[in-house]
Amino acid sequence: MTGGDGVTGRDGVTGGGGALWIASLIRSLPELVEELVPGPGRGPGERRGGAPAAGTVAPVRLHVSDALRDITDGVVELEEAVRERLGLRRVAAAPVPVRLRRIAGLLERIDALPDLAAHVEDETRRMARRCARALGDPEQLVRVAGRCPVCDSVSLRAFPERAAVICVNPVCRHTLEGDAS
Repeated sequence: MTGGDGVTGRDGVTGGGGALWIASLIRSLPELVEELVPGPGRGPGERRGGAPAAGTVAPVRLHVSDALRDITDGVVELEEAVRERLGLRRVAAAPVPVRLRRIAGLLERIDALPDLAAHVEDETRRMARRCARALGDPEQLVRVAGRCPVCDSVSLRAFPERAAVICVNPVCRHTLEGDAS
């Protein structure tokens, strides 16, 4: 996925493999922020029977807050690193979606430097996966044709986010070497 494979995300972000993950982050970040907004929920003031007592709100979900902070810091650092590597001047601070769009606007130049393109893809993938985990999204898996070379079962599955093919047979769990997808 690294390099000029021409991926275009639903948000119009075009470029190498990083484009897919940048588009995913731009789509998912508002949901992550929404998860931090206090609302009615179960907590210490909950009444018997499961109904919340008047005036109670759900506590802050620290794993969501930590994920949002990690992603925010990661995007800021990534933008600074990209601009420095490309010899561009620093730009004004901006919200994370704006910074992501600025990075996306540089993808053509980023893709010309394979090591930078790989770094951008790795970091944006990491942040998109962290965002998805905080939102409770399970990792997608895809059935792979063929049989496991170890246990001969038809239980091979590809995990695209990890770029891995694994036998999901509980007694085997063999991981195929290389890109078998």
